Amino acid sequence: MELQKQFTEITSLIASAKSRAYQAVNKELVTLYWHVGEYVSKQVNSKTWGESVVQELADYIQKYEPNIKGFSAQNIWRMKQFYETYAENTKLSPLVRELTWTNNLIILTCESEQEKEFYLRMSSKEKWSKSELQRQINSSYYERVMLADAKLSPLSRELPQDVSNTFKDTYVFELLHLPEEHQEKDLQKAIARNITKFLLEFGRDFAFMGEEYPLQVGNQDFAIDLMFYNRSLNCMIAIELKNERFKPEHLGQLNFYLEALDKDIKKEHENPSIGILLCKGKDDTVVEYALNRSLSPTLVADYKTKLPNKALLQQKWEEVLANLENEEK
Repeated sequence: MELQKQFTEITSLIASAKSRAYQAVNKELVTLYWHVGEYVSKQVNSKTWGESVVQELADYIQKYEPNIKGFSAQNIWRMKQFYETYAENTKLSPLVRELTWTNNLIILTCESEQEKEFYLRMSSKEKWSKSELQRQINSSYYERVMLADAKLSPLSRELPQDVSNTFKDTYVFELLHLPEEHQEKDLQKAIARNITKFLLEFGRDFAFMGEEYPLQVGNQDFAIDLMFYNRSLNCMIAIELKNERFKPEHLGQLNFYLEALDKDIKKEHENPSIGILLCKGKDDTVVEYALNRSLSPTLVADYKTKLPNKALLQQKWEEVLANLENEEK
């Protein structure tokens, strides 16, 4: 048994070294592409090179370095675009070296600088794979988070922990493969069975504490649908599921749970608990009115079982930005 433990420690050391080596190689590779992009950019912009020269360069590399892959004419143009996108942005240029080249290429397709920065930071933090990053962009992750930040209740903004960029206006559960018509219990069980997929949508800082989380107040027993702990926010996250449109009375139950959690369960070093009310639909005006008078930090969000229309969410976010600009004038 002791020998097996020692062997396990050795294999852990090997795995850790491999991971560091991969990260170092990736950083060098992205840095190489950056420098190639810089060189090509300067040659093309000074009119020294034309498009045909880039093709000649690709052919030359293929001839004299046949074992080196990734230097087709198309990829060299991408390196140029990559360099020119971030060259003058000292805030973002260091971040690109933390991501794989493939993820950098995916993020290059994002339209605005703000969206690029968001996905660069989130990819670095969440360690998204290529498919995970593509899924987040397809599901309008950026727009959903920005809309949620814009609608945070006044009390949520006064919490000791910074909750920005943590929650979403709409949660997308297409990975759970739920039918359009389902019960609250179906959603709850699907989440509990597929925690890994669920955390892709919520974030890896969320740790699952259980479903039907028991809570006793006086002589009465209660159960919170889903209980999580967020490591970054250092607080418990209580989630209540409603298979119907939002109603103001839904907040009463969740606020009651939050008060009980903070009084009886929360540890001294932890921050106040936060509640998420997941409804199948909501009217923003009613939700805002209810939240502004809520005593506890609760976010009301809806959920969808299919990917949302990205264009519609982009339009919705642009409308919010336009309103904010008008208020500042």
